[in-house]
Amino acid sequence: MLALLGATMPAAQAQQPKVLRVSMHADVRSLDPVWTTQTIATIHGNMIYDHLFAYDEKLEPQPQMVGDWSVSEDRKTYRFTLRDGLKFHDGTPVTTKDVLPSIRRWATRNSAGKTLMTFTDAVSAVDDRTFEWKLKEPYGLVLDTLARANGLVMMREKEALTDPFQQVTEAIGSGPFTFKRDEWVPGAKAVYTKFADYVPRRDPPSGHAGGKVVKVDRVEFIWLPDPQTAQAALVSGEIDFLENPQPDFMSILEATPGVKLMAHPAKGTTGVLQLNHLHPPFDKVKARQAMLHVVRMPDIIDTIAPDPRFKKLCYSYLGCETPMETDAGSEAYKAAPDHRKAEQLFKEAGYKGEPITILHATDHAHINPGTQVLIQHMRRTGFLKLDVQAMDWGTVVSRRTKKEPPAQGGWNIFLTGTTVLGSSSPITHVALGMSCEKAWFGWPCDARMEDLRRAWSLAPDTAARKAIAVDISKRAYETVPFIPYGQWVTPFAYREDRITGVINVSSIPAMWNIERKQ
Repeated sequence: MLALLGATMPAAQAQQPKVLRVSMHADVRSLDPVWTTQTIATIHGNMIYDHLFAYDEKLEPQPQMVGDWSVSEDRKTYRFTLRDGLKFHDGTPVTTKDVLPSIRRWATRNSAGKTLMTFTDAVSAVDDRTFEWKLKEPYGLVLDTLARANGLVMMREKEALTDPFQQVTEAIGSGPFTFKRDEWVPGAKAVYTKFADYVPRRDPPSGHAGGKVVKVDRVEFIWLPDPQTAQAALVSGEIDFLENPQPDFMSILEATPGVKLMAHPAKGTTGVLQLNHLHPPFDKVKARQAMLHVVRMPDIIDTIAPDPRFKKLCYSYLGCETPMETDAGSEAYKAAPDHRKAEQLFKEAGYKGEPITILHATDHAHINPGTQVLIQHMRRTGFLKLDVQAMDWGTVVSRRTKKEPPAQGGWNIFLTGTTVLGSSSPITHVALGMSCEKAWFGWPCDARMEDLRRAWSLAPDTAARKAIAVDISKRAYETVPFIPYGQWVTPFAYREDRITGVINVSSIPAMWNIERKQ
């Protein structure tokens, strides 16, 4: 084990008293958390960038980069003023010249941002530190949208003006850590150091909000693709924090002295089986409906999370144990697989045995076993021809952006997941939007769904939103933008005998406030 980690972690550095060594669920490959929804890119973004607002531990939006804010009596004009002391890592101050293009770039790619902009009349600077957000009509989700952990990050004007569909390659933010580009080794290690000029808020840390006080000099993301190796590294103390331990290893970690498992009540993942709506066979709704008679959720979720404490059969497109939970319209999916019905629907969709291209991420803790089960389900039908293409998760993230036909480098199916927190709202659930070419990968298209999502965002209270959520669920099971395949919680694990101050957050792990014991 020591020899293995030695290839990615110099021995001298490993002995430094203020180095935090962590292993995340994936390797850092993209430096742009706006360009991709990949969770590891969001984690990277949280290290080096800051946000206008952030969720606290109670999932309430709190100002972060914003110092003061107000809203007009008609609820149509928000005024925000940046707090004192905000600097980029190159020493330049953060101003509204950076904020405004950052907002525009984010809103072009982010589903919730796109929705917010449909209600927006203008976002304009008042001066270097103050800007106004004027709405066409009152919209109650402004602060919630800005507070999303994987949402709006402040880039320098230079990077923020980059085409939203091109990756930003510089990694200079104003957050609590700086990215050591010269030490970045894709496939092995990403390194972050304390930003000495970062001025944290004076509030105590709470979720992703409050004071982001960095108490170590250096954080190393060590990429350990083999789950057993990662677990052994935590047990032996070679790493301090393991974000995504395999379910099979939970009992071992729980029994290891000095190791603690922790999970936020809202921390969880909803499985997303994404279908490509641009190309046959899933450009036809009957082929997508057919998959509801092929996929069996219990098989997939049991493979991903065998421990009953950490899983839930969840047929709700809006997450389970959330205010909008509903499984309306899910009868076909809940029933036993019906291959005859599936074959009939595929034939009606024009399917004639063409290969269905499945992107299989073999290095991802839950996507790999989930995809293996999906492949078994589809092969059992006896009539579906599969083209399974094995690759790492980073390659899947790159390839899923391609709109070309599968034979020309595109795809038909891939598995992924999103946070329960993000999926609990039809506005923030990126995979539920069906805005055609503006939609998430798979590019589903349905005007009725978009009307329902808009109506939900304008509903006056929770009861009205719940009623619309039922209609959204029924429409989702009719049009099948994607197929949910369960919900599970993955506690993170850390060495409580070596580090203190670990913040229990709802989704993206926070590396600030952590302190090494002397």
